[in-house]
Amino acid sequence: MGAKRELADLLADVGLFSKCTPRQRRAIARHAQIAELPAGIELIKQGEPGDALFVILEGEARVLQAGVEVNRVGPGSYFGEMAILDGEPRSATVVAETDVKVAVIGIRMFRTMLREFSDLAEQLLIALAGELRAAREVQESI
Repeated sequence: MGAKRELADLLADVGLFSKCTPRQRRAIARHAQIAELPAGIELIKQGEPGDALFVILEGEARVLQAGVEVNRVGPGSYFGEMAILDGEPRSATVVAETDVKVAVIGIRMFRTMLREFSDLAEQLLIALAGELRAAREVQESI
């Protein structure tokens, strides 16, 4: 099985892409770059401009805000969508905890996908709403 077909299959388990059709996931996979990176590398850096969305295919990473770990992410997790949606700087740093394999979707392709795949735009809104609700629950519990 080719890497792009394998990626299209893996995207079915990523919340952001799970409602897309197999044809749409194949199109996304065709335009994604796959990178294998070593442990310790910064995938994105807080405060820098965002130019890509990342999906972790293998491995784990730590999410840091102001140098403090706030989350750990693994296969199926995605990050970087906020900065490419609103143009604001990255809100966190993500560092590979282990060697990682990631799919990288550049900003132009991501915006094209949002225009062409209404299911993706809907999924993104649902995912972001869920993240916002979770953040509010944490804030209210403090």
